[in-house]
Amino acid sequence: MFRYRCLNPISQLGLRLFTEKYRENAENADVILVRSAEMKDFPFDESLLAVARAGAGVNNIPVDRCSEAGIVVFNTPGANANGVKELVLSGLLLASRDILGGVRWALSEKDNPDLEKLTEKQKKNFAGYEIQDKKLGVIGLGAVGVLVANAAISLGMQVYGYDPYMSVDAAWNLNKSTTHVKDIHYIFTNCDFITVHVPLLPETKHLINKETIDLMKPGVVILNYARGPLVNSADMAEALRSGKVRKYLSDFPEAEILAEPNAIVTPHLGASTEESEDNCAMMAVREVMDFLENGNIKNSVNLPDCDMGVPTRDGRVSIVYKNVKNMISQFTGTLGDSGINIDNMLNKSKGNYAYCMFDLDSPAEADVIEKIKKIPGVFKVRVIK
Repeated sequence: MFRYRCLNPISQLGLRLFTEKYRENAENADVILVRSAEMKDFPFDESLLAVARAGAGVNNIPVDRCSEAGIVVFNTPGANANGVKELVLSGLLLASRDILGGVRWALSEKDNPDLEKLTEKQKKNFAGYEIQDKKLGVIGLGAVGVLVANAAISLGMQVYGYDPYMSVDAAWNLNKSTTHVKDIHYIFTNCDFITVHVPLLPETKHLINKETIDLMKPGVVILNYARGPLVNSADMAEALRSGKVRKYLSDFPEAEILAEPNAIVTPHLGASTEESEDNCAMMAVREVMDFLENGNIKNSVNLPDCDMGVPTRDGRVSIVYKNVKNMISQFTGTLGDSGINIDNMLNKSKGNYAYCMFDLDSPAEADVIEKIKKIPGVFKVRVIK
């Protein structure tokens, strides 16, 4: 029997995927499902094996502390990509047409008996421009970036994409009409609209700042539906006031930006659709079920992807450990000294951490598992079968 705990409301479409082998239990859970709940100071029980974020970002999860405890951290990349893409498209339209200004004016005149005549006189105050044939720069061609690029191509925009780490899958899915540029400065200097879709890392923090804004065309529109700190808010506020940036659209409210009339800010609505929440929950549940039942890892932010399918031998053991030399020889030696034959194994690493699985011709007894646990650098050992 496996136990799970939800720190936030999780879509029932996801939770219904759990079989009779699972039950919800707040105490001694094997896995935690979370969306936005803050886990920085969350206490980890010895029984906890995994944390699954029903979403892409894991800023609320202490990933390093999880790794040192041998806890696998999953996320659900791409599950909410369409919801974010559609919000980006709405941002493009809100930036080019003064829809919000027109709505506010219409509401302010709702009691005016001459509203129809006044409308024809006032509509020129809310005139905009079309996005067709405008140049859109997409920085980051992951799950969301590719969808945005493809949709913008369909809307008649000229699309330029930058991503030095673009995956093979992304390359296959990207519309061939997109111009893939190798220098990000081309996007900064040539595009009418720039949208960022990269993860928040030390090297991407404040990617949009005074220096990069100075390279851009006067009247550029910048969209940030990825992570707030990708944009230096102080520099953006200054650029909005000067007119260098015509509009800034963000999904991350900041007081400094909200004070600017040419900023259009939403309260982190990118994945706030029923479909996105369902997709994220279903992906998260499938990931943890495969991990708990088979030991397989897919979409972990701290450990490598590993898949040995469903166990068919008499035993399967998984080990989370520090990525240093001579670890595998210690594992195999311990198993061999105990008379256990290794039928198959898989070992991969990701940064400072590594994960391996052994399929065995006979079950590993408790004393063997204890010996492996005592090897320096081992964080967690689990008997899967």
